[in-house]
This record gives sequence, structure tokens and C-alpha cells, in this order.
Amino acid sequence: MDRGRLTGVRRRAPIPPAQAWHPARPELQRAHEIDPRGISGPTKGQTDGRYWRTVAPGRFRPVEPPTSTEQRIVEASYLLPGDGAATGWAVLRWLGGRWFEGTAAGGVPLDVPLCIPGRNRNHVPGVHLSKERLPPEDLTRHHGLPITTAVRATVYEMRHAASVRAAVRAVDLACFNDLVSLSEVDAYVGRCNAWTGIQQARDALALAVENAWSPAEVDLRLTWTITAGLGPVLCNTPVFTSEGRHLVTPDLLDPVAGVVGEYQGEHHFERAQRRRDVQRETELRDHGLEYVECFAGEEPGRLVARLRSAYARAALIPRVGRRWTLEAPKGWTATHTVAQRRSLPPDLRRRLLGHRLARHAA
Repeated sequence: MDRGRLTGVRRRAPIPPAQAWHPARPELQRAHEIDPRGISGPTKGQTDGRYWRTVAPGRFRPVEPPTSTEQRIVEASYLLPGDGAATGWAVLRWLGGRWFEGTAAGGVPLDVPLCIPGRNRNHVPGVHLSKERLPPEDLTRHHGLPITTAVRATVYEMRHAASVRAAVRAVDLACFNDLVSLSEVDAYVGRCNAWTGIQQARDALALAVENAWSPAEVDLRLTWTITAGLGPVLCNTPVFTSEGRHLVTPDLLDPVAGVVGEYQGEHHFERAQRRRDVQRETELRDHGLEYVECFAGEEPGRLVARLRSAYARAALIPRVGRRWTLEAPKGWTATHTVAQRRSLPPDLRRRLLGHRLARHAA
């Protein structure tokens, strides 16, 4: 006898086989349509139950939440009209942007931004709908997903960021994966004179660089140059000994003052990593560079005070004591601009830049 009938508990029907979103994204799944037979999709009755959720009119997914940021983007895309597209951070993530994780502070999911030109739609939880115009040249498709171009998505993030610093972070980290260059962003910003938030995008562009490696590093640079009023500084520029040996590639370097700054995340407090960091600091000082560490959650005023002290100590180092140079030895491959990185052959690009991929995001 069916125990479910005796207890009054309704068993969950088998979930229809998953359908891959796109051959290049087999880990992502399409939404199901209603199937009266319950084979390729849920029946109408099943969609009214507690085991299915609606992602768009006539489209359903099992009630369990999406298991990845990319799956959230796919499910949101079912709300797009024919001339609409995903935009903002969702596009940058979809195209491989390592640092666009789709979460705010504390891991709270960000709404997926969708561009639905000129349409009025009711609010949908987990989605931000933008009615901004979308010229055909800004619309493309990648791995089955309608998206705006990377430069349009980047400028969208810059315009709608919570602050200029957040806008700088967005463009810097889009450059990290070579999704855009600053010249491309500059050209696009120049065409958007009347757009909401465009002045913030202009202000951010003036502070942006193409070789920042993490959000924390961007914040450190802005505290260093804006809050402390020191610098300017170079980002991730290799430093060599006078004999041509690679000494270090610091997060930040003021080449005039001879001051190095580095952000230390949680893993830097592990014993083995801390040993390496101490040895690194010793070698830097031995070659005439002053050194400053920045820590997660540090109060900016304390960092500014340490920076000023480091500059004062660096000023006492005689020129003859500076046994370092920025002149790269013959055969060194430069990767500090988007153009340089884009020009790398595929095998060299994988070897030198493989750590930048989204799957390596911490």
C-alpha cells in the first residue's frame, strides 16, 4: 500500500531531465516549459505546488535556488524582450570577469541588471530592470545570452555605482580581465553626455588604471593618492635589481619616493606565507625601498599615518642606497596594459594570465 496515501504526504514527482543552457556552458541549465505529460517539464498542477518556482511567464525551475552566479544570470534572462539584454556586472561576469561575483558586502546577492528599452515592468525580486535606450551596436550575444557590449556594461556599472570609488573599482577590474581598455571606455563615455551618472563615470575614468589586480588594491591606491594626497603610484610594476634580477612586483610603488605598499589579506597571516612576506620586506629594504603594509578592515587614518612615516623614512635613504630599477632586462614580457595583454599569443597568455580567470576568484 502507498505510505503516502496513508500519511497524507504527497510525494515529489521526478524532476525532468536538465537541459544544458549552451554547449559552451554545460553546467548551466535552461528553464522548463510546462509539459502536460510531465516528461520534459512540469505539469500545470506541479507548477502550482511547492516544488517549482517561476522564473518568467511559462518558464519554471525546481524550487532549489540557483547554485552559481551564472545560473542566476541565465534565469533572469528569461525576462528579456527580444531587443533587451543583460548588462552591468552580469555581463562582465558572464564574459569572465574574475572579480564580478554578483554579491554585495556580507555576500548579499546583487540584483541582476537587465536592459529592457522603453518598457514598463513590475518589480521582480533579484532583478534590476533598466529602461535606458539600447542602440543595436551595443547589443550582442555570447554563449546564448543576449548581452550588451563589455564597454557598455562597464560604463553602466560606473554610472550607477554607489560612489566614485566604487566606479573606479568597476572599471579597474573590467580592465583586469582585458574586457575593456581605458581608451575604449573613454570613447564610450564621450558619447553619453546626457546619460544618468555620466559625470561620475568621467570622474572615475580620470582615476582608473589598467593594471590593478584586486578590489582591495584599488581601495588602497585611492586611499594612498586621494585621502593621503601622496604619489602618484604605479600598480603591479615589476622592480629589478641593478643586475637585472626580478626583485618584486609590488601592489603599489611610488617610484620617485621609493615607497612600496602592499595589501595583506587573511592568507598572509598563515605561518608559511608570513615567513615569505618578512623575507620579501627585508629584501626590499636591503635594496633601498621603504615598505608599508595595509590590512583588511584597517581604519584609513592609521594607514595614512603609516604612509606618511614611510615617506619620511624613504627621504632619508641616499640615492646610492637605491639599488633597484624599473628597467626590465632583455626578454622580459610586459603585461601592464590591456593592449600588451591582448597581443600575447594564446599559449603565453594562458601561462602568464591564467590566474586571472573567474574560476580562480577567491
